[in-house]
Amino acid sequence: MHIKRHISQHIREALSDTPVVMLTGPRQAGKTTLARQLTDDGYEYLTLDDELLLLAAKEDPVGFIRGHDRMVIDEIQRAPQLLLAIKKSVDEDRRPGRFLLTGSANVVTLPKVADSLAGRMETLRLLPLSQSEIVGSHTNWLDAIFRLDIPEASPLPDSESLQDIVCRGGFPEAVARTTHKRRQAWASQYIDAIIQRDVRDIGGIDKLDQLPRLLKVLGHTAGQMCNYSRLAGKTGLDGKTAAKYVGIFEQIFLLIRIPPWSRNNLSRLVKTPKLQFIDTGLLTALLNLSPDNLTNDRQRYGHLLENFVVSEILKHNTFAERDYDIMYYRDKDQHEVDLLIEDRLGNIAAIEIKAAATVRSHDLDGLKKLKEQLGNQFRIGIVMYDGDQLVSLGDRLWAVPVASLWG
Repeated sequence: MHIKRHISQHIREALSDTPVVMLTGPRQAGKTTLARQLTDDGYEYLTLDDELLLLAAKEDPVGFIRGHDRMVIDEIQRAPQLLLAIKKSVDEDRRPGRFLLTGSANVVTLPKVADSLAGRMETLRLLPLSQSEIVGSHTNWLDAIFRLDIPEASPLPDSESLQDIVCRGGFPEAVARTTHKRRQAWASQYIDAIIQRDVRDIGGIDKLDQLPRLLKVLGHTAGQMCNYSRLAGKTGLDGKTAAKYVGIFEQIFLLIRIPPWSRNNLSRLVKTPKLQFIDTGLLTALLNLSPDNLTNDRQRYGHLLENFVVSEILKHNTFAERDYDIMYYRDKDQHEVDLLIEDRLGNIAAIEIKAAATVRSHDLDGLKKLKEQLGNQFRIGIVMYDGDQLVSLGDRLWAVPVASLWG
């Protein structure tokens, strides 16, 4: 199954003018396949999943790099000391496209790494397949809504419901499987494998038996504001340890923290974020959910659909032409909007997500409150719903089908 990845052009452009390009994202999202597709025979390909190569990289990082003209190095997070050797090599030879690195943990967040390769490296993120990539649509939903050119909804295949698509997620291996049972089997083994391997590599954690329980609790609270003390109480951990473990889950791309929106950029950093999972296929496996039992549990389906829309929008943000910040909104009067997307000019698109086939007037309350507060800064307000009609609901307010994400 060959699926064109929308981020490919961004990677090509980066390789054309930047010495080091880092492609980060979860394991099994397709980084290695894409790196091989985008590089020619002039690149030497090495993976640090090979234990002998890993030992060589750790013991003699400068020697590991020396003598190579252009390299693809897979799973760079397993030997971050290589990055200083890469810096030395690049300082001697600044030609673009010399190193294409992939990593399934976000080593770029480490201060020494960020400092050592500043100005020499561009970092791009490859998340699991977006639904638009799966169906072959080339529209970037974020760029489109800021142009006020909302995509029409794509009809669902006859054999699939929206619940099926939400439960499937976007990992290529899961997408290739034909039944929900087989996808869940893959997802369960994937979660076990990265806890046993990547968490130990990145976090230096020995008591791995605590992590599956914490991850399941996080699954049940996905989409809620992150309260580490409450998490600790449900798992037997202290709050500081729970916060550390959540940070590691985020570093290996299982979770993402969505910050609250504020006019004051500093306060965005100190207020409580929401936690969402990168992939709803993994989330449904954690919670033992299926399309059938979601049909009868609308509240659970609502949380899962919100997470699905968030993850799809995060994917579109990786290959958008413009830069966007993804946040949520909640004010002191408890008015909420599920997602706020802000462009670099300060324009806001606000999105409320509803697991229903109809939109009711009270679904617009948070959007109207925000529109009143922001004035001209409010670009568009959208209620995303499980229907198929694009409907204007007043000045800059729309009901938009979830399926427009791959329209």
